[in-house]
Amino acid sequence: MREILYRHALREAFDEELTRDENVVIMGEEVAQYNGAYKVTEGLWEKWGDKRIVDTPISEAGFIGMGIGASMLGIRPVMELMFWSFHSVAFDQLVNNAANVRYMSGGKCHCPIVVRGPANGGTNVGATHSHTPEGLFAAFPGLKVVSPATPADAKGLMKTAIRDNDPVYVMESTLLYGMSGPVPDPADGDFTIPLGVADIKREGTDVTLVAHGQSVLKALDAAEILAEKHGISAEVVDLRSIRPLDQDAIINSVKKTNRAVMVDESKPFCGVSAQIITLIQEHAFDYLDAPVKRVTTLDAPAIYAPAIEDEQLPTANKIVDKVLSITPAKV
Repeated sequence: MREILYRHALREAFDEELTRDENVVIMGEEVAQYNGAYKVTEGLWEKWGDKRIVDTPISEAGFIGMGIGASMLGIRPVMELMFWSFHSVAFDQLVNNAANVRYMSGGKCHCPIVVRGPANGGTNVGATHSHTPEGLFAAFPGLKVVSPATPADAKGLMKTAIRDNDPVYVMESTLLYGMSGPVPDPADGDFTIPLGVADIKREGTDVTLVAHGQSVLKALDAAEILAEKHGISAEVVDLRSIRPLDQDAIINSVKKTNRAVMVDESKPFCGVSAQIITLIQEHAFDYLDAPVKRVTTLDAPAIYAPAIEDEQLPTANKIVDKVLSITPAKV
């Protein structure tokens, strides 16, 4: 299978959906002539023109609101936020409006909008540009939230998100845009990944690591260390979709391994990991041989200094230490 970059997988998804459906448009700051802040939309404006690839003013409240209104009239907008940290500027539109359109119209109106962009730390851009708000948006009924960790997942989930009739918020990572990985060739058929289906990125028997987004890569690195140095077989469950959430995949894995560690770049208080721990407690408590643990970002604003921010985030070594606190080493 061919390998392409994460950003190219997203671009390929956009190009295919622009071709498939004339109602798909891409809007955001610098997405057209400038090719996107992270070059995700590079080349699309030259191919599709001003009516399909639309640069917007620096006004998230304005262009997100415009996208929501357009989606209610049959357009399928893909809206780029340069950083998901800018969500607070358009919070009323993202949460109060988009999430409630279908419910408050009795199902007569839909809001098929995709809002996407980077939501991560680790790039030394300060506290106001380093938010990971996936847990925040997942808390609102009516919204769907996904966080792809690989190029293939980025493409497959994005195509599904664009076709969905509800708002889907895609949390990407600037640290993943330049990562390459296998992605099915368009010549082999239409490639999509359903929302709400997790993926077992690595099979294991001794402990379950549950992660999403770039934390999946940290979990995979930790699983490799655990196997090589400690003889521990770790299973890595990639959520891919946070809401809807694949509860069965999580619970079935924990029932198999009897131990679990959450890996979550979100803040610990009211985070995604806290919700999953509650699910495990409610549905797999009798299968646990040790308390459920988690590795998250430190509960503080993102630190600007590179060396210190690296220590603030989940790392493979932190995950290994947490696993060893509940799992006996075999070597």
